Amino acid sequence: MSTIEIGGVPVGPDHQPFVIAEMSGNHNGDLERAKDIVRAIAESGAQALKLQTYTAETMTLDVDLPAFRLPAEHELWSDARLYDLYHEAHTPWEWHGPLFELAASLGLVAFSSAFDRTAIDFLEGLKVPAYKVASNEIGDLPLVRGMAETGKPIIISTGSATLTDIDAAVRAARSTGNEQIIVLSCTASYPAPPEQSNLRAIPVLRDALGVQVGLSDHTMGIGAAIAAVALGATVIEKHVTLKRIDGGVDSAFSLEPGELELLVESTRIAQLALGEPVIGPKQAEQNVLRFRRSLHVTQDVKAGDVVGPGNVRSIRPAGGLAPDAFTQVEGRPFRTDAKAGTPLTWDLL
Repeated sequence: MSTIEIGGVPVGPDHQPFVIAEMSGNHNGDLERAKDIVRAIAESGAQALKLQTYTAETMTLDVDLPAFRLPAEHELWSDARLYDLYHEAHTPWEWHGPLFELAASLGLVAFSSAFDRTAIDFLEGLKVPAYKVASNEIGDLPLVRGMAETGKPIIISTGSATLTDIDAAVRAARSTGNEQIIVLSCTASYPAPPEQSNLRAIPVLRDALGVQVGLSDHTMGIGAAIAAVALGATVIEKHVTLKRIDGGVDSAFSLEPGELELLVESTRIAQLALGEPVIGPKQAEQNVLRFRRSLHVTQDVKAGDVVGPGNVRSIRPAGGLAPDAFTQVEGRPFRTDAKAGTPLTWDLL
């Protein structure tokens, strides 16, 4: 699988997982809080900040009809009007420039999810290095093509999508000549039950589509993300807030800065631990091999003495005959004197 560069950071199976910290609406309408989140992301070691670029008007209509409300049983946003939810959660477009500049000054890659053509045009003006297709936009193939036509890496989330949906989106992106495509396995539930993450689909998607695959994770904690890396995920996306107790539209399933730092370190270790599909002694085990058991002379013997349990045993370290050779040497005479601690070899017998 080819490496893809996002803002100068290499992304691929031979590199540290690319951790994207999604701010979403966790700024709670406060630009200074948004900046504090950016600083916390940079301190965590995550490589990227992601925003969402939309307004309530570009997402839906300001109407109050049943189809434009979330269900009453929704765990976080019970009976909320879509327009009101998007108005509360959106990141003002005039904040994007200052937040991207701050992120760049702290060494972060900063980009966004575009939700319509106007958002693409706006983000192009800010020279973003990549685009994200949100799960519910995967069926908007003109939008997918619009992002891909920029020639920049495109990351496609797949929450609630069928393989047909995903394949269509990947084909739409490729139709522009853009091969810099990453697909994110995702469960579009907030929060998402871990048992519905279906992480075993990650290698299936990778092999079926011929693209890098990652995880956009809405479960609580970091366990699912670490498991995803073990299954081949090259990108991990998690929502981030300063403190869940502060509230906000996404706070319930977002990581706090200390948890994000742990995620970065744990996924890095998981990727390193994958190694190669090779069975045998590792480089780090070379000294251990010296201390395998082998047959040794355990008390001083003279030439003509007979090998037996009283003068030869299987002990550490290595250097003598294998322990299983004892049945072949038992009862044979020593041809020379030997001191206790001498490895038993054929030339002693």
